[in-house]
Amino acid sequence: MTFKDLLIKPELIDALQVQNITQPTQIQCKAAKPVFDGRDMIACSSTGSGKTLAYLLPVLSSVDFAENTLQALVLVPTQELASQVNKQIQLLFDNMHSDAHTLMLIGDGNITRQIESLKIKPVIAVATPSRAAQLIRMKKLKVHNVKTLILDEADKLMDKTYLESIIFIRKSLMKRTQVLLFSASISNKTIKQANTITYNPVIYELSKENKELIPKTIKHIFIISDRRERIETLRKIAKAVNSDKTMIFINTKYDLEESLQKLQYHNYNVAALAGNIDKQSKKKAVEDFQNGRLQYLLATDVAARGLQIDHVSTVINVNLPEEPTEYLHRAGRCGRNNEQGLCISIITENELNKIKKYQKAFNINIVQKRLYNGKIVSK
Repeated sequence: MTFKDLLIKPELIDALQVQNITQPTQIQCKAAKPVFDGRDMIACSSTGSGKTLAYLLPVLSSVDFAENTLQALVLVPTQELASQVNKQIQLLFDNMHSDAHTLMLIGDGNITRQIESLKIKPVIAVATPSRAAQLIRMKKLKVHNVKTLILDEADKLMDKTYLESIIFIRKSLMKRTQVLLFSASISNKTIKQANTITYNPVIYELSKENKELIPKTIKHIFIISDRRERIETLRKIAKAVNSDKTMIFINTKYDLEESLQKLQYHNYNVAALAGNIDKQSKKKAVEDFQNGRLQYLLATDVAARGLQIDHVSTVINVNLPEEPTEYLHRAGRCGRNNEQGLCISIITENELNKIKKYQKAFNINIVQKRLYNGKIVSK
């Protein structure tokens, strides 16, 4: 199937070719018809499967660019994801040679400037729920012509932190406004909550259809270590693998700081992201990692949420995540776009049952390895 078969606008297809995107992914094929048909939808597909374009392409194909009014609103949980989605929209507009506008509305931004920016009359906006709700209450964000509301990372947005704002936003829109929810993982609880803002939604869970939550291009291994030796084991693994771009996930701020100090002491080219890192430091670390100036990026799940980083070859879990779905999010950082990826987990003997659960839940094989003479070898 081609983008033309999906009825994507020719101008958008040309814009995609500038990005060297010539064939739709599976989620893009699945999502197009329900969006064009005006159906509400809940779509679940693995990290890196092309979910952003899965909603942007049919939504932008339906936008009336001659009408200078807001027609689509994308809600996201973090300013990082807002920035990435907004940049993708602007890139499409630029490559279409269109003078249409997109706008980013985030809680950390200057609200006075954002109100002023709304005068450009964007056809689509990307916002965090609290800021969008605030601007609607102030009657500065006009949503009477919004035809489509999109929730990106819906599993997070259906959390109680955002739910009140989202319900208010939905009530502020026309009754017939289409609602689309996209996520890498989705629980029954999320689907139940989504029913409060959707009407008879189409539900696509590609992971269940394919029994493939994580791309097959990713190899999964685990290494058993004493709890007290985890960080030294991390250092040895990093040295043994020595990949160009490695993301390292750690559950606690304490372990993250200790790991950072250890790797820096041994002259590893590394930076760290924690939930409390200031905006500028986080931006610099992510840009340096994306551009190859950093080889290693340490992160907690919260700090990494919403980041889109290409060509990550290796993921290392210093601790197994608290929730199994977070393993999916972490592993999905590598092996994107049919690239080869490696996900390594450092575990204790007591965590072997978790490994078995992951294998069953995600239909993957996680192989035990060990360190020997500076190399990762079979058990």
